[in-house]
Amino acid sequence: MHDILEQLEKKRAAARLGGGPRRIDAQHAKGKLTARERIEILLDEGTFEEWDMFVEHRCADFGMADNKIPGDGVVTGYGMINGRLVF
Repeated sequence: MHDILEQLEKKRAAARLGGGPRRIDAQHAKGKLTARERIEILLDEGTFEEWDMFVEHRCADFGMADNKIPGDGVVTGYGMINGRLVF
């Protein structure tokens, strides 16, 4: 069971990186935050619960089969803003 939980945490960490450190650095170089960073600022601390973190596209056209990004560029979930539940 410990191994399974460890694998799950590794997948979560990879999904949180989105497109990877290079893309995160590119966003920061433009003076922008990542989607998850913006969500953390917007929502009350510790209330965001993400859904479908491991979703990946199934497209094989245009070379997309070689370009898999955990979460596939979409962050969905729910949390609280000023104590009010939002999705």
